[in-house]
Amino acid sequence: MVQGPPQATSVMIIIATVVTAMAGAVARAQQVPCYFSFGDTFFENGNNNDLVTGAKSNYPPYGIDFPNGPTGRFTNGRTIPDFLAGFLGFKDYIPPFAGSSPTQVFTGLNYASGASGILDDSGRNLGDNLSMNRQIGNHLEATTRAGVPEDRLKQCLYTISTGSSDYVNNYLMSPSLNSQLFTPDQFAEFLIQIYASQLKILYILGARKVALFGLPKLGCAPGLVAQQSGGGCNEDANSAVNLFNNKLIAYVNDVNKTLTDAKFTYVDVFNTGPSGLRNDSCCTVEPGQILCAANQPVCENRKEYAYFDAFHFTEVVYSAVAESAFTGQIASPYSIAELVGVSKPSMYE
Repeated sequence: MVQGPPQATSVMIIIATVVTAMAGAVARAQQVPCYFSFGDTFFENGNNNDLVTGAKSNYPPYGIDFPNGPTGRFTNGRTIPDFLAGFLGFKDYIPPFAGSSPTQVFTGLNYASGASGILDDSGRNLGDNLSMNRQIGNHLEATTRAGVPEDRLKQCLYTISTGSSDYVNNYLMSPSLNSQLFTPDQFAEFLIQIYASQLKILYILGARKVALFGLPKLGCAPGLVAQQSGGGCNEDANSAVNLFNNKLIAYVNDVNKTLTDAKFTYVDVFNTGPSGLRNDSCCTVEPGQILCAANQPVCENRKEYAYFDAFHFTEVVYSAVAESAFTGQIASPYSIAELVGVSKPSMYE
């Protein structure tokens, strides 16, 4: 059994807190008019279902703990955007862009797409996906078609989790053209420059309250650990990812100085360890694969596992990360609550 890596600078997480708070929360008003999510498999909730791609999760055992069953979420239950929507007082989960009605954009949409990245070609080894550029295009289309006022868009929350596929399904692949063209530091800088231009477009489209989620320790995912001859985390992968994270932190600090009417914050997922949880896959994953095998056995107690498949986290990890980002333990310089003007996190009211 693969053991979890020691967490040198791990943020302490009390796993049960957010689940208990969600269950006992009283009815509360919606804190922001709308909420938009962008990114990859960590945030996706169904946009890949009708795409020609191997990056799909709309089948059992995915969604085994989700009220609606398999939906396209790459986990056993809820994702970070699902929890954040609950903290913000939304009555329902934010729907995926795919299949949405024109009016749903007024309260928010989820544009995230599994295997997508900052770069258009990332994840193409698995088939089609909605890259960040395409997601931004979908956002422009949806808001323009519905005629959402700019003043309303400026009051909304925007959360983004992207970049993982640019490493796992691009730079870290063998062979990889980008790994031959760029050193790890150069590639991280290349990604940040493109990401910054994409974020500038979102700003022009009205994004003012933006939470950017950093990358986790990709090298410690069971799928990458299995590729190591001696087991253990792929520290080269973790080192490369951390270069990206450090540059993203610098970007956030800089953009908050230059765009005085906007607030950006960085959410540290890299140093938020799934402390005390098992580090192997909860579901049945075939050798050499990443995703769960369809309709095959899963672990009995999902709350004991950090990973549901060989790459994506369980609901219990997502709940802890969402709570810590919302209250500010892993977000800087603003908690997500502060981004949207909530003086006291509503989960504790």
